[in-house]
Amino acid sequence: MNTIYITGHRHPDSDSIVAAISYAYLKNQNQIPAVACRLGPLNDETAYLLNRFHFDEPPLLEDARVRLYDLPLERPYVVEQDATIFETLEKMRRCHQPFMAVVDSEQKVVGMITTNDLGVIALADTALGIDLLKDVKTKDVAKTLDGNLVFDDEQLHLNGKVSIVTLSRHKADRYQVKDRIVIIGDDTASQKQVLEQGAGMLIIVWSGHVDEEVLELAAQKHCPIIISGHGSMNTSRYLFFAPTIQKLMSGSVHMFHIDEFMEDAAKKMRKDRFRAYPVVNDQHRLVGYLLKDAGIDYENKSMILVDHNEFSQSVPNIEKATILEVVDHHRINDFSTTRPIYFRNEIIGSTTSIIASMFFESGIEPPKALAGLMLGAIISDTMNFQSPTTTAKDIELAERLSQIAAVKTDDLAYDMYFMASNCSQKSASRFLEEDVKAFTIESRNVLIAQAVIPSIEDIACTAQQIEEALEEQALRKGADLFVMVFTDILQKGSYFYFGGPLKSVLETTEQTPLFMEHVLSRKNQILPWITNRLKDAL
Repeated sequence: MNTIYITGHRHPDSDSIVAAISYAYLKNQNQIPAVACRLGPLNDETAYLLNRFHFDEPPLLEDARVRLYDLPLERPYVVEQDATIFETLEKMRRCHQPFMAVVDSEQKVVGMITTNDLGVIALADTALGIDLLKDVKTKDVAKTLDGNLVFDDEQLHLNGKVSIVTLSRHKADRYQVKDRIVIIGDDTASQKQVLEQGAGMLIIVWSGHVDEEVLELAAQKHCPIIISGHGSMNTSRYLFFAPTIQKLMSGSVHMFHIDEFMEDAAKKMRKDRFRAYPVVNDQHRLVGYLLKDAGIDYENKSMILVDHNEFSQSVPNIEKATILEVVDHHRINDFSTTRPIYFRNEIIGSTTSIIASMFFESGIEPPKALAGLMLGAIISDTMNFQSPTTTAKDIELAERLSQIAAVKTDDLAYDMYFMASNCSQKSASRFLEEDVKAFTIESRNVLIAQAVIPSIEDIACTAQQIEEALEEQALRKGADLFVMVFTDILQKGSYFYFGGPLKSVLETTEQTPLFMEHVLSRKNQILPWITNRLKDAL
């Protein structure tokens, strides 16, 4: 079964992150492979909770489309570019793989070799064999023939042609051997004769010894001597497997990067005839092979959405993924699938509360640390149960998690708001980026950012700085309206700042910032208020 990716919304808050982590844990407990992801950077509160309860930050998911690293690639067997044809065939046989990427000394892919490329040696004109053997190395010949390199010489003079000298009353008189590789028997006189005639390399068969006079003459004529480990027939066959693969490999390689989207790779693959494609990393080193059939018939990424259901708030290209489930407590909008899915939407203060219910419904108790993390997320989304979205079920589940985690709810809430808020050190831009959600209201783009703070007095940036940042980001992000909401826990209300072309619809002349008592929930109070004001004005 493919891995399921569980993710919350963009600009994630604690509820979004923790719901993904806890639901992934529950899925894994039921033997379903799942991994929690995030769609943006963590805010300070979420980072505090993860650190306090010893959880790692979920990996960032930037796109819902399948990338090559999501697919099971073939193992990254490679062959060095100075490997012999014989060594390459042997490795292909051992690895049960009819193709290999060719790499240089730094393990970077420089070519591709297949059994079809190597088979050309047997089927092609003799000119290919001549071209290959004229550059062959004596050590490679000795190795390929299981032979013994008796004498070597740097001043090789080979034309790539091969002669097999058999014993006759004419000795080697009738053979053209100059600059040739000569396969010869153990007759010393014949060996000396072909050396005198200018042989380029001597391969001796059926012998374990070379006469001293022959060695001396070979040194004078710059002619290496090898004693083959095979008879004359197999020696002549294996000899053509001694050259390196450089002249046979394809240097124009169709390869993909490990981060490439599979839909883009599939388009390219449909135009080619190749059966396998090297997949490389940033260093141009092989990661694995993508087979054509696997690449064209790949499955979309399987995903579960938590704490949101609007595509505009989800990972880019979410419509190209297979959505299996949605677990949420927000309004249902901008959502459709091509087949039935499991959709759980409840009127409740936190998505993590829904996940907690699913734990207990399944008869699975979350571990102590996870229970503490989930408790923190519920406290965060219900604003320590002061938000009007809070339900009796939220409070009941929080109490149950509190007992499992051995953490007092009020103590954790105090630590979250007064220790993790870090208000005095944040810039105006930072507040606008941490917990912001996008909405489409009356065909207008609206952004609403919210920060839960101990007190408005703790904010270091001025009203002017906040308003300037709102205008700048509204312009940059193409928003018709950008609203920054500071929810003050002590005052039990929210302060509002506005930016963008439609800010005048919401601004009042009475006070800046606008304070609304008992307004705490973005979903149930702030969004409906903004929606109604825009509808009346537009």
